[in-house]
Amino acid sequence: MDVTQQLAEFAAANSTAVLERPNPVITDAGLLAAFDNTPIDPEEYANLNPHVLALTLTSTQALISAIFTLPTKSTSSGPVVNLPTPVTLLPREKPLPKPKPPTKWERFAAAKGISHKKRDKDVWDDEKQEWVPRWGKGGKNREKEDQWLHEVKQGEGADLDPAKTARTERKARIAKNEKQHAANLSIAANAPKPISTLRDPTFKSSSSLSDSQEVKQSSRNKRKAELERSMLISKTSTASLGRYDQKIEGEPKVKGVKRKFEANVGTGGFEGEREKALGVLKRVESTVGKPKKAKKGGEGEEGGLNVRKAVRFASKQDGGKGRVVGKTGKGKRK
Repeated sequence: MDVTQQLAEFAAANSTAVLERPNPVITDAGLLAAFDNTPIDPEEYANLNPHVLALTLTSTQALISAIFTLPTKSTSSGPVVNLPTPVTLLPREKPLPKPKPPTKWERFAAAKGISHKKRDKDVWDDEKQEWVPRWGKGGKNREKEDQWLHEVKQGEGADLDPAKTARTERKARIAKNEKQHAANLSIAANAPKPISTLRDPTFKSSSSLSDSQEVKQSSRNKRKAELERSMLISKTSTASLGRYDQKIEGEPKVKGVKRKFEANVGTGGFEGEREKALGVLKRVESTVGKPKKAKKGGEGEEGGLNVRKAVRFASKQDGGKGRVVGKTGKGKRK
């Protein structure tokens, strides 16, 4: 059986021959990429699969040849090649981040022309000839407290302690900074937070912006309602309940409870009025002829003796000295 023709066809279909391209293949070893800029000829794509395979082999061989020209170094795992910096500029995956809005301090510094400069933790001490910490134990900020000689200005008292005064001023600065820090934290905590999304953190959709605006509006309305309530309470704290006080522009009106009166003719006409009158008459008739409930402390039947009330009455008649009779019949004076 002659299979020469079949083998030739298989070899032609799986040929590893490199095509000759009019334009050389451009390689970028940093990205491990090869680019073939030769114009497409529709006649070459008559046999699609063999032609695409030949193009792939041509580009791959050019890329591998470019990699083998790079310098190598020997390691325990074998020769290693350091890839160069990529030359091809790829398009950006995400949009450029938007600039962050300036903070309150940045706006103030820009208005006043203040340039921000980061301070070092250590400063040079000319007297000690060494670097000392700016703050903390043995810091430069405690220099006046630790020095052994202080200059007393004219007019200051003889009992003035400069070291104690410097320490008091430093403590006051610390307390001021802590107060400002706490205020900044409270402002940041009450500020509306943007809704987190799975996109770029610098990206803000229209829904997140509308949600933040709704949060701001609700917080503003809440503060407005609290202020109006406090204003009404303060105005009604006077003797005239604010009736003769001077009104403020934009002051909300006090909404009192309005009395409701029923119409002379009922909503159901004369029939409704008749039913109401019969209902009142039935409630009156239901209580006529029924014995009243015995009061607490009585014998249980109507007209029974209330022992506690009788003892109190007798003690008042005797001038506070009443006699209580027990089961044995003997009396004991209180």
